[in-house]
Amino acid sequence: MQAVAVFCGSKSGKNELFEIHARQLGQLLAQAGLRLVYGGGSKGLMGAVADAALAAHGVVLGVIPEKLRSWEHQHDGITELHVVPDMHTRKRMMYEWCDAAIILPGGFGTMDELFEMLTWNQLAIHDKPIYVLNSGGFYSDLFQMMQVMHREGFLYDDLSKRVNIFDLPQALLEALLTKK
Repeated sequence: MQAVAVFCGSKSGKNELFEIHARQLGQLLAQAGLRLVYGGGSKGLMGAVADAALAAHGVVLGVIPEKLRSWEHQHDGITELHVVPDMHTRKRMMYEWCDAAIILPGGFGTMDELFEMLTWNQLAIHDKPIYVLNSGGFYSDLFQMMQVMHREGFLYDDLSKRVNIFDLPQALLEALLTKK
């Protein structure tokens, strides 16, 4: 494993645990020698994970659409920043550059990225492992809904075959490094 894509909010959210976990994860990824691939922003959870990885001497690659350079406050201090024409190009590049994906709390964009990764995995477009950091139970209701989707016959197999869910950054990193 060489690079990990982290999908998360360009805002920090109301629970301070979200940012604490983002910073811990960024530091852990850098200490493990893994490149961070993320959305290229300097604010919110995006900025927190990137800044922590940089502070731990990590390599940080950002991919930001032209339209979001000011909205998400492009990060000018990262190792490489790639400005792309649109969100589709951003997601494609992030998927291509990573060996695994981690989802942190976020809004609609993060949900889009999570579900696209899950869909592509289910359709065998990729077989990259997907990890979710369920900070403070942020995703618990969503996972319950996914269980309903499975129970009602809309998913091809159990959720546990598609996504690995953790409550703490250290536990997630340990599983990532052992590919559990």
